[in-house]
Amino acid sequence: MPVQGSAAEHGTKGERRLDTQVGDVELTSWRSRLGRSLAHVARWLGDAVGPYATLLITLAIGAAIAFGLSLLAVGVYDAVTDEDGIAGIDRPLLDAILTIRSPGANAFITGFTDLAGTIGMPAVALTALLVLSMRRRSWTPLVLIVAAGGGSLLMTVAGKILIGRDRPPITDAVPPYEVSASFPSGHTLNAVAVLGVIAYLLVLRRQSNAARAAIIAVAVIATVFVAGSRVYLGHHWVTDVIAGWALGAAWLALVITAHRLYLTSRLRDDEQRAVA
Repeated sequence: MPVQGSAAEHGTKGERRLDTQVGDVELTSWRSRLGRSLAHVARWLGDAVGPYATLLITLAIGAAIAFGLSLLAVGVYDAVTDEDGIAGIDRPLLDAILTIRSPGANAFITGFTDLAGTIGMPAVALTALLVLSMRRRSWTPLVLIVAAGGGSLLMTVAGKILIGRDRPPITDAVPPYEVSASFPSGHTLNAVAVLGVIAYLLVLRRQSNAARAAIIAVAVIATVFVAGSRVYLGHHWVTDVIAGWALGAAWLALVITAHRLYLTSRLRDDEQRAVA
């Protein structure tokens, strides 16, 4: 007769299993050819170095890709700054915003955008990683949130240094003024990456579609408001926040893919332990 595992062991496996499925979507199932190839590599890495090392390696590769995306932004610089191109919407939109500003709205939106700044967003990230890591007794939330924040910072710094686009004129901005380069919007990029990965981690443990939809909606609305606040205050051109949103979403997708590959590697490790 096979020996039954302890209740604690079954509970741990049940908790771990929660992270591999969102609704009817199995995160360790890869349908595309590229996905199956990545999963094969993840299983091979898992056999060689273990699931967590696989996660760290894939995140490192993702960071290199993220840096490459920032380099790619240099290639579209002309299109961004060409008055006949997409940036043709920058000045007209800011002019329209100047007509609707008010002291009360300026103060409120400045306070809101500070939540996604150099103090607010790290505080949100730190709180989330501590709470989620302790509640789940896992290093995974810490690794993913730090990776999301670190990668978004790398992309922001690279984009600002390589492109060096000027911000809107100070005469059109609401104080306090910012002096770093304008492209891309770091507030927007960081908000999408950090709030996105927090939402992803929360969604993994929610059973109802309504709860998952609400979490995703809150994250999306929050990032849209952050992006809008940067344009309203005259701290960025609208094309800066569009780029920030796109780069943040791309990095978030890479972080989630790395986690899925980790789950795939871990599932194989669990299966091998069960056989042994």
